[in-house]
Amino acid sequence: MESRRSGILGTLKLSPLGIGCWAMGGDAWSYGWGVQNDADSIAAIHRAVERGINWLDTAPVYGLGHSEVVVARALASLSKSERPYIFSKCGIVWNQYGKIRHQLSSASIFKEVEGSLRRLSVETIDCYQIHWPTYPPRALAPDIEEAWHALLKLKEEGKIRYVGVSNFDVSQLQRLQVISKVESVQSPYSLLKTEIENELLPFCELNDAAVFVYSPMASGLLSGKMTRKRISSFMSSDWRKSKSLDFRDPLLTQHLKYVDKLSILGSRYGCVAGVIAIAWTLHNSAVTGAIVGVRSEQQLDEIIAAADLCLSDDDVTFLSPSPSSESSLSSETLKE
Repeated sequence: MESRRSGILGTLKLSPLGIGCWAMGGDAWSYGWGVQNDADSIAAIHRAVERGINWLDTAPVYGLGHSEVVVARALASLSKSERPYIFSKCGIVWNQYGKIRHQLSSASIFKEVEGSLRRLSVETIDCYQIHWPTYPPRALAPDIEEAWHALLKLKEEGKIRYVGVSNFDVSQLQRLQVISKVESVQSPYSLLKTEIENELLPFCELNDAAVFVYSPMASGLLSGKMTRKRISSFMSSDWRKSKSLDFRDPLLTQHLKYVDKLSILGSRYGCVAGVIAIAWTLHNSAVTGAIVGVRSEQQLDEIIAAADLCLSDDDVTFLSPSPSSESSLSSETLKE
């Protein structure tokens, strides 16, 4: 498994795929994916490392700290040479009742990073990112400069190695670039959500910022495993059941029909539709890596082929254009 745009995030040479640890946070919060077995999460991380994946993406809010604890447990049994790079985030905090809110003050971020370092059992977080410029999203993001200065101070102190952002638009990135280089950017990107191709990806490529795309399988819709029966059996604690319009008609019918194209290519390459969906995001030269959420060793083994699958231009043309209807996989929900 070779790295892409090798070394663009400082000295880190990253695998094309990274493991997203959102679902590993479990269901004891408002954006869980249903019950998740910690042993399965740890086994999935170990399997990913064994197969050549060398970075994990998590956040303190995933499971209200639980995802980071699970990651630490997975790291504990790995040798120093085996340990993957760890990405985490700041800016979404919670109270004693589990109610989440947005907070980008310096004092809050300094407190957050200490909590993450403790839960992860590490001295340094490899890439630390502002999770959202605002949440819930709105037009103005008044605190991002203060938050950015806080991250830069933490970098000076050696508590984080690289600084980045998640869910920022180009105008917000430009505000931070005046202060210092934005080293990494996370954004949703899939065949159902292609907006970043217009401005964000060209901006990042021009400014030499690493781009990590999340939800390349659109939260499972493009996995090839999603059916109406499966969706109807989602646990009540699965955010997709209660908070996503994409998993309801009329959008659901459109999305499931689109999977047929992925399956056609999948049969040609001997893989599941989800592998094609992930490989499609990696076909874009501006993309450094794709964050793929897995919950078990089996899921990891099903999608790992995407790391080395190079779609042809004809394949990409066959898959395009993406559906004309606007997906709700957007700023309305808390994302990885």
